[in-house]
Amino acid sequence: MADERARHFRRLRRLRRSARRWSVLAGGLGGAAAVLTPYAGIGLPDAAWAAGAGGAVALAAWRWVDLRALAARPAPPALDPAEAAARSRARLVAAVERLPVGPGVLAEARRLRSRLALRGTTAAAPWARLDRAALTLAGMAPRLTGLAGPAVLEAAAADRSLRDLAERVASVDRALKVAPPEARPRLAEAQRALAGQLESGVAAYEALVAAAAGYVAEDARPSTEHPAASRLAEATDLLHGVASALAELRAVGDPLRAPTR
Repeated sequence: MADERARHFRRLRRLRRSARRWSVLAGGLGGAAAVLTPYAGIGLPDAAWAAGAGGAVALAAWRWVDLRALAARPAPPALDPAEAAARSRARLVAAVERLPVGPGVLAEARRLRSRLALRGTTAAAPWARLDRAALTLAGMAPRLTGLAGPAVLEAAAADRSLRDLAERVASVDRALKVAPPEARPRLAEAQRALAGQLESGVAAYEALVAAAAGYVAEDARPSTEHPAASRLAEATDLLHGVASALAELRAVGDPLRAPTR
C-alpha cells in the first residue's frame, strides 16, 4: 500500500498544475475571442472561439474548486520511519519477484542473510550443511516423481523444522553469553540437547538426499545400453553407408577413376 500522505500531496500538486494550465488557456482563448469577435456581430468562427473560451473558463473554475476542497482536508499523518522502510522494502521485493530470475535471487539473499545471522553460533555449521543438502535436493526434485513424491514433501517439512531448530540453538547460544553465572549450567545443558537434535536431524536429511540421488541414478540407468547411444550408433552407420555410396557413384561417373576390365 502506498504512503497516503505522499499520495495526498501528489494529487494536490497535480490539481494545482491542472488549474493553472486551464486558467492560462481560458485567459488566452478569452482574449482571442474578445479581440477577434467583430462589433457588427458574431459569425460561426467567432462562436467557436467564444465556446472554447467559455469551456476553458468553466474547467479552470472546477479545477480551482477541487483544489481548494482538497487543500482544506487535513493531510494524512506521516508514516513511522520503520513502517515506511518496511513498505519500501516490500515494494522492492515485489518488483524483484516480477523479474525472470527474481525468485532465485531473493531466495539466495534470504539464505545468505540467515547464514550471517547464525555466524558465531554452534548452529552455523549444521545450517551450512543443511543449505547444501537442500540445494542438492531441490535440483533433483523434478525427477523425484511417482513413489518418490512423498519423500520430497517430507523433506520440505523437515527442512522447515530443522531451520527453526537451528534458530533456537542460536538463540540459546546468545543467551548463554549474557546469562548470570547461576543460570548458565541449565542453559548449557539445554543448548547441548538442542545442538545434538540439530546435528542428528541434519545427518538424517543428508542421508535422505543421498537416497534420493541413488533413486535418480537407478531410475535413469537402463538395463542395457542407453537408447541415445544405440541411436547415435545407427546414425553413424547410416552416414558411413551414404558416404560410401556417394564415393562409388562419383567413381562410376569419372571414366579415369572407373575400374578397367
